[in-house]
Amino acid sequence: MLQNKKILLGITGSIAAYKAAVLTRLLVKAGAEVKVVMTSSAKDFVTPLSLSTLSKNPVLTDLTTNDSWANHVMLGRWADVMLIAPLSCNTLAKMATGLCDNLLMAVYLSATCPVVVAPAMDEDMWHHQTTKNNLQKITTFGNQIIPVEHGELASGLVGEGRMAEPEAIVNWLHVFFLNEQELSGKKILITAGPTYEPIDPVRFIGNHSSGKMGVAIAEEIKKRGGEVTLVLGPSDIQVNGGIKTIHVTSAAEMFTACEKTFPSVDLAIMSAAVADYTPVDVAKEKIKKADHDLALTLTKTKDILKTLGSLKTPNQVLVGFALETNNEKEFALQKLHSKNADMIVLNSLQDAGAGFGYDTNKITIFDKTGNTYPFDMKSKKEVARDIVNTIIQQFYAKN
Repeated sequence: MLQNKKILLGITGSIAAYKAAVLTRLLVKAGAEVKVVMTSSAKDFVTPLSLSTLSKNPVLTDLTTNDSWANHVMLGRWADVMLIAPLSCNTLAKMATGLCDNLLMAVYLSATCPVVVAPAMDEDMWHHQTTKNNLQKITTFGNQIIPVEHGELASGLVGEGRMAEPEAIVNWLHVFFLNEQELSGKKILITAGPTYEPIDPVRFIGNHSSGKMGVAIAEEIKKRGGEVTLVLGPSDIQVNGGIKTIHVTSAAEMFTACEKTFPSVDLAIMSAAVADYTPVDVAKEKIKKADHDLALTLTKTKDILKTLGSLKTPNQVLVGFALETNNEKEFALQKLHSKNADMIVLNSLQDAGAGFGYDTNKITIFDKTGNTYPFDMKSKKEVARDIVNTIIQQFYAKN
């Protein structure tokens, strides 16, 4: 599974850095293309010359060298995965707080690929509450952690904190890429963000949706090998490269894009907050303020989820979203069955930290066979992973 994979190996200042030479050799031997970024302190434990020889690529340590610039943005976009091994306690703290004082951190903060870390530190440091907090924090960013091993440490102690052996890391990556390609060959339609329904050239009816949840789902599916078409309403969210994005404004435009795309996809996830009503008449000029009240006549928008449910074939999977303020389960189940969806993802505005604008969310998933999948409050990146995992387990799990 590592053949032709692009792996960006980050090496930090830990005695375990000596293992990076063996790790690089094993990755190259498995068919991966490896580029190495080191911190300055890592050079005290392993030389750039050794790693450049083994990786067959120049080793980068500084943002600038003579008259050239290391393009940290493109490095993070080049890789299929960024692997930081070893991850020192110091670099872990920087990742948790966003401190950017070297090339490795600049690459990490601009990486659009998955990030995996293999920590290495002494046992007391490993068990310190600060380390635990920092590890928890970086997982909320979507980073994954290769477990440490129990064994002899540099201090002479025997305990936890030893970096996983290079062979174990390579095996972990084999499984990672195998799992990451579960949706390979699948075409997926996703909607995200709000819609704006025009009143006049400068005013509209809208909602507070940011599009964060839908974009996170799109990016998670892209990582899992799916071919994504994202229909995105008005949003400031930046979408990672490789995701086909159709920008729309109104519910009618979103309906048209979905109706056109749906027949060719295997899976559709309707996470957008689409307006249920739109003004009947849209003024051609700005409506001037007057002494009398302004009355708007609204008409129903086309129901995208219901329409796709009526068009759905036995080979297609349709997932809807329900944001409710009361009788949450009842309304979500009603929506699931009335729209002919296969799954409904429910979130409630009664849950603090969930809903529009937040970086976190709390969901419950219901499927048409009667199963319920509740989840705790998590970052939207983690929620996206939970949603995609549930879809895969229910509809695309390999026998």
